[in-house]
Amino acid sequence: MISNYIKTAWRNLNRQKTFTSINIVGLAIGLASCLLISIYVIDELSYDRFHNNAERIVRVVFKGEVPGGEIKEANVMPPTAKAIKSEMPEVEETTRLVQAGRPIILMNGKKFNEEEMAFVDPNFFDFFSFPITQGNAVNSFQDPNSIILTESVAKKYFGNLDVIGKEIVIKDSDKPFKIIAIAKDLPRNSHIQIDIFASMASYPNEKSTSWMESGFYTYAVLKEGTNNNALESKLPALFEKYAGPQFPAAFGMSFKDYQQTGKLGLHLQPLTDIHLHSDFNIDMSAPGDIRYVYIFSAIAVFMLIIASINFMNLSTASASRRAKEVGIRKVLGSGRKALTVQFLTESILLTFFSLVLALILSFLMLPAFNQLSGKDLNIDFFSNWWILPLLLSIWLVVGLLAGSYPAFFLSSFKPVSVLKGKILPDNRGLGLRSGLVVFQFFISIGLIICTAVLYKQLDYIQHKKLGYDKDQVLVLQTWPLGKNEEVFKQKLMQDSRVLHVTNSPYVPAGSTFSNNFFVHPMEKPDQLVKALSYDIDDQYIPTLGIEMSVGRNFSKEFGTDSLSAIINETAAAAFGWKDDAIGKILVNGDHKQLTIVGVVKDFHFKSLHERISPLVMVMNNNFGNLIVKTKNADVAELLATIKTTYNSLNPELPFSSSFLDERINNTYQIERKTGYLLGLFTGLTIFVACLGLFGLATFTANQRTKEIGIRKVLGASELGIVQLLVKDFIKLIVIALVIASPIAWTLMNKWLSDFAYRIEIQWWVFLLAGFVAIFIAMMTVSWQALRAASANPVKSLREE
Repeated sequence: MISNYIKTAWRNLNRQKTFTSINIVGLAIGLASCLLISIYVIDELSYDRFHNNAERIVRVVFKGEVPGGEIKEANVMPPTAKAIKSEMPEVEETTRLVQAGRPIILMNGKKFNEEEMAFVDPNFFDFFSFPITQGNAVNSFQDPNSIILTESVAKKYFGNLDVIGKEIVIKDSDKPFKIIAIAKDLPRNSHIQIDIFASMASYPNEKSTSWMESGFYTYAVLKEGTNNNALESKLPALFEKYAGPQFPAAFGMSFKDYQQTGKLGLHLQPLTDIHLHSDFNIDMSAPGDIRYVYIFSAIAVFMLIIASINFMNLSTASASRRAKEVGIRKVLGSGRKALTVQFLTESILLTFFSLVLALILSFLMLPAFNQLSGKDLNIDFFSNWWILPLLLSIWLVVGLLAGSYPAFFLSSFKPVSVLKGKILPDNRGLGLRSGLVVFQFFISIGLIICTAVLYKQLDYIQHKKLGYDKDQVLVLQTWPLGKNEEVFKQKLMQDSRVLHVTNSPYVPAGSTFSNNFFVHPMEKPDQLVKALSYDIDDQYIPTLGIEMSVGRNFSKEFGTDSLSAIINETAAAAFGWKDDAIGKILVNGDHKQLTIVGVVKDFHFKSLHERISPLVMVMNNNFGNLIVKTKNADVAELLATIKTTYNSLNPELPFSSSFLDERINNTYQIERKTGYLLGLFTGLTIFVACLGLFGLATFTANQRTKEIGIRKVLGASELGIVQLLVKDFIKLIVIALVIASPIAWTLMNKWLSDFAYRIEIQWWVFLLAGFVAIFIAMMTVSWQALRAASANPVKSLREE
């Protein structure tokens, strides 16, 4: 019996190839999109949750509001871990990690630059659930110069994993590091991404008691039942107890006096919040953003709803033409139960085909999706156990709902009424379908508005004047040259294609713009202001094309410039200096006096998410980066020459360069990837919504066949009939636009509030979204309307 239902269902679906194909493709696209987004969202939410005590682990962070800006650091002071463990009984254990910078590793005559190395406490691998595959990390890791490698690094250096007891030489270290264990490569969904772990006993500053320096990522595992908020409320007293006595020497005032103008202190951050809820200036890895998780979760749900609605709309439009078939079947003896099962079987079979196609599309789209999202996701039914139950549930639910209309409504018709053509149109059903179309285009128009605003903000970021010249500027990593760096600089300056060269580690883009530098006017020691400190030379300002507001640039002709400073306009305003900053004296935390010789116009040395903060530039000899301003737009040939010159000076590491404008663009990588994904799924949402609109247009034309025939007999033109059919759909889209516009404006205005420098949402964005939606809908509906309007009226009336 079941096989008979399936055979009959297959024949009926095969008979309506167009409807069947559109139905399968529409639902498949919705299911595939929902699946890909779900994998992305679950991956984002899974960060750091694999640790055994993940829900009880917190990270200690340092935050504060001070004159001149905010302090937001993910690392804290060396003695913090010891202090909170001894002072707070709620803390079960603590551990620390310090990044090692970019050490050079010497192996078999070769040099390797490792950016992912850190010093960790002996209990680090007991604290976190990073598996050790060989060796013993517990007992031996307390010894200085002991080291643990991940499997990939061990294979990189030795070609195999048989490395326990072997040694690695790190440049500038007193003695080699002995390998005591091998760890599995750290999971991709961990905010800690380290390849080499060295014993904390090897770190020179490990036992420091200073509360005026930071750099230690500090974690604590709390005892069962501990209230995080209650524990955090004890941290201000702890910080005052230990850091307070050191404040007078560092700031020239007591801790209590300083708290009158600024608030500094320790805070707790749950481990599972680090990836999606971090906005720290200094962190171990680039964080995600919970807002984008919410956005894409909503898109996944909407895509699934829209695809399901379309599927049901098309199913009911197709089934409504089978009323006479139902009547004939009943006359020939079919019961209502048999008809109900038959229609449900057809719907479930159609949904199954969509499910299979959705899986195929998901595998095909995954590489492109990974490229756009910057991830390395995979569809693994074993690790992602939820995929199959989710898809099977959708299959059954959508199949049953879509088949419910023909199964329970059409099967209830009396055969005599059906065969006489006395079935009244289901106006309530049509009203429901119209409402569903409004919902679909409400989502589509909302996504169009959001995408337009996002791209407009990205365009604003890309073209906003930053206060310096970012074009044709090369950033060269030159610290591996050592003493030959100055020789390299002189050779660059002799090249006719080079306009300026400056030596500074501070580039106004990327990760070099963050430090804490407290200064005050000499006459007002209580007016401490947090500023950023830039070490520059006399060529920095002309190389980047920064404009002077008043005063002068540094010059080698002035021997006193090593005791001078140049500030930006924001710093001058923070100190209360309008036009009289020149000659004023600033005092820093080391009690060094700096005489102001110039004020530069404000320029954006941070991302546009943050307002320009006070900046103090001091003249200093630096090593590590050369910033080169070139004369030619095409710098490929120049770059090849620079590389050759660099290699001739026996560097310790290969040549490394970047363009300043690329570094700036990378600052907004999350927004750019979000824009790509949002644009992709907006397009898919509109496409699937148009399939539903096509279904409703087909249903409407079928319902009004007799009316169209009569109108044509009475002289109505084809254009008039097309307008008659189209205007109802235009009304639906206008309603959707009216509903979507204020909601989209509210959401995007909130998103834009995260940018200190942003666009204003213009009225034409909503007009554009409405025009695009109407144009797409017109293109979708017009074909079906023209087909109905051009039909022979005699044939239409005969069929009715």
